[in-house]
Amino acid sequence: MLKPQIPVAKEGYPFIGYAAFLTLISALSGYPALTLLLVLVTTFVLMFFRDPERVVPEEENTIISPADGKIIFNERVRDERFSAFEVRKISIFMNVFNVHVNRIPATGRVKSVRYVPGVFLSADNDNAHLKNEYCAVTMTTETGKEVTFVQIAGLIARRIVCWLEADDAVAKGQRFGLIRFGSRVDMYLPLEALSNVEIGQKVRAGETVIARLN
Repeated sequence: MLKPQIPVAKEGYPFIGYAAFLTLISALSGYPALTLLLVLVTTFVLMFFRDPERVVPEEENTIISPADGKIIFNERVRDERFSAFEVRKISIFMNVFNVHVNRIPATGRVKSVRYVPGVFLSADNDNAHLKNEYCAVTMTTETGKEVTFVQIAGLIARRIVCWLEADDAVAKGQRFGLIRFGSRVDMYLPLEALSNVEIGQKVRAGETVIARLN
């Protein structure tokens, strides 16, 4: 059994520390209303950067969700930025209250990591995946299947964090980065992948099986 805990992503330390510092200064200066507001802000920032442990499914040939959030797209598409073939695309929208630490969807090896600057439309906008800043990771699973997952910045999210490099060996459920303050992650899977989720369904990074590979 996992020990109950709510760890915090190290990328959040500066934000939490700064918010806590302002709260302390406000309290010492005798501004109760402002202090209460800053306590709420500090609590929000702390919760945003929470990084709870997850129980990774051991079932073979499965793709797990790389992000917490809600399924907003699940269809066959052709997107030559990530594949020369038709693939299944599954998009996960993360609001500001979701856990924002992202996790590896399958065990394998990283083929490439590509960062592309862009604008900051709302992450649920129909054009967000085309115009927004993003970081795309393409990997090959243990069975030789190619999977791409794309971190996309949003209206509020202005910083994509990805720790992966080409040729990294990765394990299903492993943390690989985060997106600060709300956004989305798109998955591009082989057509033979059998979707395990529906539009509107809530998923959890590292735990929810979103597809099965034949």
